[in-house]
Amino acid sequence: MAEPPLSCDCFVSLPPGSRDDHVIFGKNSDRPRDEVQEVVYYPAACHPAGSTVECTYIQIPQAEQTHGVVLSRPAWLWGAEMGANEHGVCIGNEAVWTREPITPGEALLGMDLVRLGLERADSAWGALTVITGLLEQYGQGGPCREDPEPFSYHNTFLLVDRNEAWVLETAGRLWVAQKVTDGVKNISNQLTIGSEISAEHPELRSVAQAQGWWDGEGEFNFSQVFNPENPPARMELAKQRYKGGTELLQQHDGSMTAEAMMSILRDKPSGICMDSGGFCTTGSMVSILPRDPSLPCIHFLTATPDPSRSIFKPFIFSECMTPVLRVVSPEFGPDDPVRMQPRFQSQVDRRHDLYKAHQVALSNMETNPNDGLAVYEILRDLESQCLSEISAMLNGEIPGEELGDLFFDCVDAEIKFYQ
Repeated sequence: MAEPPLSCDCFVSLPPGSRDDHVIFGKNSDRPRDEVQEVVYYPAACHPAGSTVECTYIQIPQAEQTHGVVLSRPAWLWGAEMGANEHGVCIGNEAVWTREPITPGEALLGMDLVRLGLERADSAWGALTVITGLLEQYGQGGPCREDPEPFSYHNTFLLVDRNEAWVLETAGRLWVAQKVTDGVKNISNQLTIGSEISAEHPELRSVAQAQGWWDGEGEFNFSQVFNPENPPARMELAKQRYKGGTELLQQHDGSMTAEAMMSILRDKPSGICMDSGGFCTTGSMVSILPRDPSLPCIHFLTATPDPSRSIFKPFIFSECMTPVLRVVSPEFGPDDPVRMQPRFQSQVDRRHDLYKAHQVALSNMETNPNDGLAVYEILRDLESQCLSEISAMLNGEIPGEELGDLFFDCVDAEIKFYQ
């Protein structure tokens, strides 16, 4: 029996694909079923010259200035599956395998590169430049899950801002990028860039030719040249999800909204929302990026698994933000299994308060379906109310200052309903 397509999915809609003059970003993070995903906020900061930053596995020089970021990330690592910064940049990543071998040893994870791009760039192109520069200097690699059994991959990225999107696909330290300026686009666990290349590593084609993957004549098609001869089953099966995601996007082409993007992320028949086997959708994110720079960007995050049974809670960057500690996992310091050598020899409980409450609610829903359904309907009403308030703010009907603590309020309300 073929294994299910274990993969993530990223989506973007740019005008005229969107109903309003907004760029809409969406991502499901499909990870090991029991992995906890937390939502963390880090404000902008200045750092001393010559300082370093400890990523998941390696240290690199720190930037003198980092931007404020909100991240949805597996709680055991430093980077993020997806996130946004205060300048309206959003990034998500996907696992991919190519003809370039996976380098043994520890380097930067693709998830580290997501966070570094958000912290160091104020545009999608700037984030691409940051990520590719770090990739060329430090490489990518290391265990990608909290497990002693090695599991590593290369990465593709979707980088989005108020004006454009970039698809970035990598093979080891090599990379290629495609610019997207209008309409809808999605990526999954496979190479999608063919000959429509907007930017590339300066040695990309010479390496391909030296390896005998390309004869140096005629059109250069990245996905054809760098796809592995015997791709992993999960990469082949991801084609189903990619196709299904494309079809769902096309159904909303010209009318995409945040609500429509949420419905795509909740779609189970296509496999976009995964809830079977050892992997599932452990976190989800949708962002509204208005083209008008005077309007704030709004980022909706679940902080709980399975968006079909979770609610999206809005996060807005503001000067005075209430910390939302109930979606932040415990710290274990030097005793954390990820920091000890050899790594991942034991397990710790990384569940945050919202995750625990959500677990109990799901268990109760299975025992008492009617009561559970009633709670869920109340929460979906809360989500709809938040979406209505966001729409009113973007239309100038209510001031944005009143919505700065919406994420805190929604998390607090969700936990109370579960209890």
